[in-house]
Parts: sequence; structure tokens; C-alpha cells
Amino acid sequence: MPTWVFVFLCVVGQILAKESPDVTCLVINLEYVRCMWNLQGTPEVNYTFSSWFSNEKESNCTEYLSENGINIGCRRPCTKLQRFDRFYTKLRCGNKHLKEHDLKGKVKLNPPSNLTVKNGSDFNLWFYWNQTGASCVESEVRVKKNNNNWEILPVYNGQSHCQNLPSSNARYELQVRSRISNNCGQSEEWSDWSEPVVWGFNNTTDTNIINEAMPVWTAVLYVVGAITLILLLMILLHNERIKIILIPPLPKPVLNSPDVEDWFHFSKGLIKDGFNATFSERACTVREYQPVSRSGSNSSDSSGLTTTTNQTDCSIAIAENEPEDTSPPFYTTVIASEQGQ
Repeated sequence: MPTWVFVFLCVVGQILAKESPDVTCLVINLEYVRCMWNLQGTPEVNYTFSSWFSNEKESNCTEYLSENGINIGCRRPCTKLQRFDRFYTKLRCGNKHLKEHDLKGKVKLNPPSNLTVKNGSDFNLWFYWNQTGASCVESEVRVKKNNNNWEILPVYNGQSHCQNLPSSNARYELQVRSRISNNCGQSEEWSDWSEPVVWGFNNTTDTNIINEAMPVWTAVLYVVGAITLILLLMILLHNERIKIILIPPLPKPVLNSPDVEDWFHFSKGLIKDGFNATFSERACTVREYQPVSRSGSNSSDSSGLTTTTNQTDCSIAIAENEPEDTSPPFYTTVIASEQGQ
């Protein structure tokens, strides 16, 4: 009875179906072949699947992949070199759907694992990971700095990547994916991205949310500060009283101002009384020097005395018998007035 039901469903399914589902196959991590026929959606009936390589006999699927009780794929083992052979699949449910596959460029590796990050002695940031079959694998990384977009970069150092001179105030997030390189028959399929590894902000994930929100708060503070500054300038321009209170005007200097001493922080006694003269002296008029002629009588009576000049009102007498001293007259003696002439 179940056999008749299965045949009936296959016949009805083929009648109602517009076309047979397409079969796509991938070599997963060089370990097994995974074929799927649900790209157009989950089929309505269960199909029987069989496959073989060019140097093998046809064999039925022993490990179906199902969804809600409906077969949607099959997985079968393979060797690393069998991907260079022709691969054939047959999907049937009443009728047969045969397809030939070229698996050389259909290898999908597992994502890299064990991602680690270290701050090197050269002040650069180094990321490391593990990948099976590293000799035939090429990789690329994508790096995200803070909240910027992902940047995809090729990898030239095998299983490591260097981030030159990272910023201590930034948060770096990195993921890796790999594929078979051209040296071993390049694959068209990249692996899935690995789990991310994060560096920055003390390598703690608890502060990621706070740090990601910081740029938003910073922008808000900038906007509020700019608006406050504009409002303050408008108030100062339209209200003179507030302007004078906040920015007192500087006094304009006047040369004849009686309060000039108030500009300086000195005592009033020093300014007004400190420079007034408190002494007096008799004025002495200075005139040109004129020699005085001497008469005979006067010369006999006054020989050996002095000769008087009329240089100033404060007469200065010079001794006659003393030799002339060419040095500055530091020592002189006043001995007579103008009446002695």
C-alpha cells in the first residue's frame, strides 16, 4: 500500500509541476559532496536521488537532507582529488532528471577558526587564525573600525593580517573567509565569514554599546553648544545693559584729566605730595666771564692777595701767587664780593 501511494504522489506531482527541480552540488571542505534541489522552494513530493563519479557506478543516496518531512538534498562522501572528475546526479519521481556537474570550482571550505588578536612589539595589530589545507588556500579579511562600513582586504601572509598603527581610541572588528587558491585549482566559492574578533576599548564587549553611543551624544552636545553660542551673541547685540555687565567698556585716557592718579594703584600721598619741593635756596645768576684790569695803586696795595672775577653774583676768588692748575677746579675759596674790585 505505501508503494502505491508513493507512485501515485510522484505521478501527480510530475503532472502538476511545471518543471523538475534543479540540482546544485558543492564539495564541502574537500570532505563530502552536498547536493540540493530546493532552490526554487521546497518540493511537494519526495524525490529519489542517486549519484556517481566518472570512474564509479551509480549509487543511491544514503544520507538525505530533509525539511518538514520532504527530502531537499543529499550528502555523500568524496576524496580531495575526486573534485577534478565528472560528477553525475539523477533525480527521479516517476521520471528521471539526469545532470552532469563540474566540481572543480565548486569547493566551499569551512570558515577559519580560532581567531586571535595581539598587539605586536612593532606597535601594529596582528590577527591570526587557523585554516585547513593552508598551502592551497587564499583568504581575505574584512575590517570594521568603530561604526564605519566593512573594508574588505586581501591577505598576503597566509593565516595572519596586520593592522598598521591602530588607534587606541578605536574599536576594531575583523572577520576572515577562505577559498581554494589558484595553485590548487581555484574555487569560485568563498567560505562563510568566520566569527568576529574584536580589539579596542580594553577588549571588553560590555562597553561596546556605550562606546557606540558616544558619537551620537557628542554630536548632540556640539549642536546644543552652537545654538547656545548663537543665542548669547544675539542677546549681546540687542541688549546693551547685558553687554555692559558681561563685557565692561574700557576707559578712554584724557591727558588733562585731574583724576589721572586714579588710573594707577598707588597711594594718593605718593602721587600728590611725594614730588612737591620742600626746600628753598637763593638763586645765583650766571654771566659771561670777563677779566678785570688792575691799576697800579691797587696792585701795590693788593699784591699778594687775590684777583677777583665777575663770573657770577656769588663771587669766586682765585689765588694769584698759586700756579695755574689745569685740573678741574674741585677746590675754590670764596674770599670777596664785587665791592672789593
